Amino acid sequence: MKKVVGLFLVCLLCIPVCLQAQGRQGGEQPQWDPESTEWYYPVPVKVRPGEGTRPPSDAIILFDGKDLSRWKAARGDSAAGWKVQNGELIIVPGKGGIRTREYFGDCQLHIEFRSPAPGEHKGQNRGNSGIMMQSRYEIQILDGDDNPTYVNGMAGSIYKQSAPLVNAYTRNGEWQIYDIYWKAPRFAIDGSVESPAIVTVVLNGIVVQNNSIVKGTTPYTGLPKYIAHGRMPVSLQDHGTETAFRNIWIRNL
Repeated sequence: MKKVVGLFLVCLLCIPVCLQAQGRQGGEQPQWDPESTEWYYPVPVKVRPGEGTRPPSDAIILFDGKDLSRWKAARGDSAAGWKVQNGELIIVPGKGGIRTREYFGDCQLHIEFRSPAPGEHKGQNRGNSGIMMQSRYEIQILDGDDNPTYVNGMAGSIYKQSAPLVNAYTRNGEWQIYDIYWKAPRFAIDGSVESPAIVTVVLNGIVVQNNSIVKGTTPYTGLPKYIAHGRMPVSLQDHGTETAFRNIWIRNL
C-alpha cells in the first residue's frame, strides 16, 4: 500500500513538469527581448498619396488629359487612333484598340470611364470596352445602368469567367472609377503555370472581385487558357462604342 501511495505522489509531482514541456511543444514562445523581433532596414520608400483625383507620387501617368504619348495601336507599331477631347480619351470606333508603350507585371491600375448615351443599344452593345491586363485578361467595361446581360460579362466581371460580387455601376453618363490590383501569373521554364493571375477589382469604392483567380485568357468563344508570357502592355478595347476615359495611372508592385 505504501508503494502505491508513493508512486501516486511521484506522479503528482511530475504533472507540472509534463504540462510545462507540453506547453513548449504546443507553440508557447520563449521569453524574448522585444528588440529580437524588430528590424529597421530596408526602409520603405516614401510615397506621397494623391490629393483629390491626383495620383500618388510614384505613379506612372498613362493619360493626363493632354496626349497619347504613352500609347500606341494595339496591333502593329502605329500611333493610337483614338481622340483626345476636353481632357478625355475617347474611343474612335473602328480604329482598333490601344496599348501602353510600357510593359507591366504586378501592378495597381487606376482608370475612370464613362459610357456614351445608350440610344437604342442594349446588352453587350451598350458602352462596351475592356481593360486587357497584360493584353489578354479582360476586366469588363460596360454600361450597367438598367442593362441586363450575362452576369460574367457585366461591368466589374472578369470577362466570361467571374461575375462581380455586386453591381456597383452608378448611372449612365457618370464617371465610373476602377482600381485594379493585379498579381501576374508565374510560369515555369517549360511554360507550365506555377501560379495563376489573381486580381482584386474595386469599382466606385466597392470591391467587386476579391482576390479572384484568373483561369486564363478571356475569349468571347471557348474556354480560358494560359500561354506563358512575361511583362506585357495594358490594352484598352475598341468594341464599337465611344466610351470615354480619364485619369489613368499605374504603379508597379
